[in-house]
Amino acid sequence: MAVPRLSTRQTAVIWMSAVVVWGLLLFGYRYLGVLAAGEHEPFLVKFVEEMTAGLTIGLLFFPCRAFVQRWPLDHETWRRHAIPYLGALVVFGAAATTSMWVMRWALFPLAGLGPYNYGMMPLRYFMEFPIQAIIFACIVGGIHAVDAFRAAHVRQIRSAQLESHLAQAQLRNLRLQLQPHFLFNTLNTISSTMYQDPAAADEMIQQLSDLLRASLHTAQRDEVPLSVEVDVLDRYLAIMRARFGQRLEITTSIDADVREALVPSMILQPLVENSIRHGNASLTGAGRVDVRASRDGGSLVLEVEDDGPGRPVGDALRAGVGLTATAERLALLYGETQRFDVGQGEAGGFLVRAVFPFRTDRAAT
Repeated sequence: MAVPRLSTRQTAVIWMSAVVVWGLLLFGYRYLGVLAAGEHEPFLVKFVEEMTAGLTIGLLFFPCRAFVQRWPLDHETWRRHAIPYLGALVVFGAAATTSMWVMRWALFPLAGLGPYNYGMMPLRYFMEFPIQAIIFACIVGGIHAVDAFRAAHVRQIRSAQLESHLAQAQLRNLRLQLQPHFLFNTLNTISSTMYQDPAAADEMIQQLSDLLRASLHTAQRDEVPLSVEVDVLDRYLAIMRARFGQRLEITTSIDADVREALVPSMILQPLVENSIRHGNASLTGAGRVDVRASRDGGSLVLEVEDDGPGRPVGDALRAGVGLTATAERLALLYGETQRFDVGQGEAGGFLVRAVFPFRTDRAAT
């Protein structure tokens, strides 16, 4: 991605402004020097002299720019390019002195100042050369500094794009990892139920079909409104209820003001699945899982808590795909503005809490 360039009109305005400012600064310095010395010289003389000096530098900027682009200086080329730069300095000094002499020779009579006398021209070239060398060095250094800034800006943009593409690829991989994970687990559940309760297995197959159809709408999105995520979760819970019946109690407490908040797609289902698989529902055949969503200032808080025996934090994060993939996705999406905590709940079961910035589609646009 290239850095946006100025239009021709903008460039012309900046160039003309630089010429005028440079000329006025030179004029102020020279004319105040005349006054400070107690001398008397027409105001217009110094004004014409220094404005032509500013215009000369402005005109010579463009060949200097072309020269620098042709012969850039860096740590590898400066030795090879030293001789061309010395030659360019001599040409620049001679061209600047000649240009100022020609413009003043033409403008002085037009301004009513009489013929212009620049003195002995051979000596004038040598006299002006030190100042011209300083100006040439400033122009060349300024051009290199601007080019270096632009190059650094381009590298920064490209680096950010690469990081963004890498993060998106990682998110896609994690999402693709979650989808077959829950599908295989659900199919295993159906398989284990098929011979014990064919009617429940048939109901689960129908609910799985609805769940897969609903998940297609969010398959390519990193974030979805919480209401959409809850709808997908409800279809998954319908499968679990077909398996456990009244023995599984699921409660969802979603505050009204967070239903349209953006959340990572497929965030609730693996957390709830983890609570069912490792809570009392699977261990004793009956259990409870609570799903909560609320707002805490500028953050959205999602909690999933079961009534099981709980697990050590390290064991929980190593237990399977769900928690690990969720933690990695939150880190990729929200960086340091998110928290993902696992541990023991107030009732003694296992609690998962995800905290990340609260925002909606309207806030994001």
